[in-house]
Amino acid sequence: MDTNAPALMPILTVPDPVLKTRARRVEPADADAVRALIPRMFAAMYAAPGIGLAAPQVGVRLRLTVIDLMPDDKPAPLVLVNPEVIAASDELATREEGCLSLPGQYADVTRPARVTVRYHDAAGARQELSAEGLLSACLQHEIDHLDGVLFIDRISALKRNMILRRLAKEQRQQRERDGGR
Repeated sequence: MDTNAPALMPILTVPDPVLKTRARRVEPADADAVRALIPRMFAAMYAAPGIGLAAPQVGVRLRLTVIDLMPDDKPAPLVLVNPEVIAASDELATREEGCLSLPGQYADVTRPARVTVRYHDAAGARQELSAEGLLSACLQHEIDHLDGVLFIDRISALKRNMILRRLAKEQRQQRERDGGR
């Protein structure tokens, strides 16, 4: 084990209020902080394990997200700074989503089947990416985080309340197992 490696960033879980807050745009003055944050976010995401992580999920209120769908089990890291959906299909697709901020909770979410996203990459270059399938859903899910929206905000109130009650119960049981900490 690398004793010089920084501690993993903790991933915030519901009901942390940061998760419901709109993140601010990354500005040029944030460049050093963002450069230092990106590898730490990837480390936390891979350790969780997950396929996407937005800065607010680690307590940083910046419009930054990292994604890696690991196609063919090979890393394919994607960094999106100030991402925005600039086009979305009228056709919808429903797929099961989960979230590192709602551990162990899943629900079917309906979103546009295809999106085009404009963003800046880690080097600051402006990029556009058109996606469908899992990548499309993941991009929309992570950009939602930057706006303080969780996947449970996109499902029925009944399903949302069931998930929140189940999560609260699991968190309570975990605290009891941990000795009340």
